[in-house]
Amino acid sequence: MPARIYLSPPDVGPDEQALVAEAFASNWIAPLGPQVDAFEREFATQVGAAHAVALSSGTAALHLALRLAGVGAGDEVLCSTLTFVASANPILYESATPVFLDCERESWNLDPNVLADALRARTGRKPKALVLVHLYGQSANLDPIAELCEKHGVILIEDAAEALGATYHGRVVGTRGFAGIFSFNGNKIITTSGGGMLVTEDAALAQRARFLATQARDAAPHYQHSQMGFNYRLSNVLAAIGRGQLRHLEEKISRRRANFDFYQMSLGDLPGLSFMPEASWGRSNRWLTCLTIDPALAGTDREKVRLALEQENIEARPVWKPLHAQPLFAQAPRFGGHVAEDLFAHGLCLPSGSNLSGEDRARVAALVGACFPNGH
Repeated sequence: MPARIYLSPPDVGPDEQALVAEAFASNWIAPLGPQVDAFEREFATQVGAAHAVALSSGTAALHLALRLAGVGAGDEVLCSTLTFVASANPILYESATPVFLDCERESWNLDPNVLADALRARTGRKPKALVLVHLYGQSANLDPIAELCEKHGVILIEDAAEALGATYHGRVVGTRGFAGIFSFNGNKIITTSGGGMLVTEDAALAQRARFLATQARDAAPHYQHSQMGFNYRLSNVLAAIGRGQLRHLEEKISRRRANFDFYQMSLGDLPGLSFMPEASWGRSNRWLTCLTIDPALAGTDREKVRLALEQENIEARPVWKPLHAQPLFAQAPRFGGHVAEDLFAHGLCLPSGSNLSGEDRARVAALVGACFPNGH
């Protein structure tokens, strides 16, 4: 059987190896160190943020953002429903209640109209914050969402874990709200194996995030702690990988967008197949190429296509199962949900790595096309 084609594998090269060797040569192996400092500076410059705090994961970054926003027991936090569970788990860490909001079809991101409905319905109980996800590499419609949050006094936190390098009217996403968070998990557009970043315009907020992330150690010659902290800082070695990856971000985006263009050219005229649209307000990084299949028109469905690919050792995945449909959140309030449910029922993500070869990409497209009985 041919070698497995993965959905979104790491794509590393000599720059990363050289910087990791530099970290070893300096004997800075433990968390913190010059590679972490440099990665924070370079990342902040890349996204146009004043401050960046390197952390052990995107989840850790989101948890700290919620903690710094003052979210606590009894609070409600609005959250996109079409996303990975890590967008909502930190809400539970702070003993708050997630309230899930449906998406719109133009970008598959949170629908500003649903947000407006939720805020009107919660007038007697103002939500503390909104976790706004930029899904599959594409920005949500930020202007109306940010205006609604400002009008109602809701703290906006941008979950840009999947959207590094995506833009909204020319501005890099993740830099608009109270804080933005990014992920460097192994399948993301750049990776540090495991890691994340919190960005903010507020120097005091960044300083507070670093304090909490290093076990909230007080300024003393001995180990003294006056409040609870977390072990959330990034390894100096992993930061070296991140620096090398960051140097090639635009190349990786270009390759992923080329993957999308190829799939669209090869499969776009199949009956019942539609690709995730690119919204008019910005550039998607096309982290994953996503599509939907209408069984009534296609003569096949998402799951049959996924299994046909798996039989040929090719990884494809359904789009995210909406969080309001997850057993973990069965009791959580929600507004809408039918759009997200429909996208989950019919949506599929194809192999999209920035190191995907042209031969493998063509093989994936041919196998997908062969699943459609009416063909082209």
